[in-house]
Amino acid sequence: MSFKVTDLVTWVGKIDWELRKFHGEEYSTHRGSSYNSYLVRDEKTVLIDTVWMPFAKEFVAKLENEIDLNSIDYIIANHAEVDHSGALPELMKKIPNTPIYCTKNGVKSLKGHYHQDWNFVEVKTGDTLDIGKGKLIFVEAPMLHWPDSMFTYYTADSILFSNDAFGQHYASELMFNDKVDQAELYQEALKYYANILTPFSPLVTKKIEQVLSFNLPVNMICTSHGIIWRDNPTQIVEQYMKWADNYQENQITLMYDTMWDATKRMAEAIADGIKSVNPDVTIKLFNVGRSDKNDVVAEVFKSRMVLAGSSTINKSILSGMAGVLDIVKGLGFKNKKAAAFGSYGWSGESVGILNEELKKAGFELVDDGMKALWNPDEDAIKACFEMGQKLGAL
Repeated sequence: MSFKVTDLVTWVGKIDWELRKFHGEEYSTHRGSSYNSYLVRDEKTVLIDTVWMPFAKEFVAKLENEIDLNSIDYIIANHAEVDHSGALPELMKKIPNTPIYCTKNGVKSLKGHYHQDWNFVEVKTGDTLDIGKGKLIFVEAPMLHWPDSMFTYYTADSILFSNDAFGQHYASELMFNDKVDQAELYQEALKYYANILTPFSPLVTKKIEQVLSFNLPVNMICTSHGIIWRDNPTQIVEQYMKWADNYQENQITLMYDTMWDATKRMAEAIADGIKSVNPDVTIKLFNVGRSDKNDVVAEVFKSRMVLAGSSTINKSILSGMAGVLDIVKGLGFKNKKAAAFGSYGWSGESVGILNEELKKAGFELVDDGMKALWNPDEDAIKACFEMGQKLGAL
């Protein structure tokens, strides 16, 4: 499958409907994904990015049906991660001397992945490549989200090829933002930002401000995952600026791990207490032992307050909660309040551990935490309810 993006630009990527995990087992992709590659046919012919290695042979075969490979003058590698560069080894067997334009870090990364000394051409921000009717302008975007990342802007069609920035893991044959379900699109875009780009939010803001300062018109943003933004394409840029600014909604998320439902009962009582004093706040509860961790992280990203609960096991916390907290700690969320709770049978360390982990993750603790011995009785449930009332009033 290929399709015309404009008269000069053709999509030649791969839609992966079956994908359910990404970055190994680290990221869930409930709606699949796509690996977007673009062919620019100006006076010179340029291939921008490729696809993931499992689809390399298919990609090259379909590309050969689309164009004589020897007519490709330049290859642009906006990002060396294998989901974008994975077909390069297969392609370079056919056209080994074709120059590959990428950043200095891109050369290091591509050599590190494939151990090949291809015809690399290093570029930096402001460098241009004249291809006929238009020029390609390169903009380094380090840590969005790898050190080698860059954007490529095509002047003839005013297209920003943004690679991972502004993308989503979202499979759709419709391919354009104005054609797909908007709720699905923004759910996947937010999840992508929350789980992948949050640690680099200050860099996101600076890079967007830099690109805007160039005063270049943007008719389309062609991402490397998901759909192409063509209807008011800068709407996602504006959304990124909001998400990068310590984003929160009027939401409180309770995430817990429980052995015999005692901690679950505490979570429900706390939630009832919050709702009794603050009926307008969105409250969401997740058993992290049974919930998708990336979906939970996306809800934490949206929240102004997070409550973490776990039973005590072996003087520690349950593994599901430990895993989610470790992810959250690495993402570095800002401007969020937090508190802990949990049940125990004899030693009761979980709440103290949760408090420490929440502080390490950058949350502002607003309560010492709530413990309940064994299965919470009426008094313990009442105490949890009152804790919820206190927190709901903040």
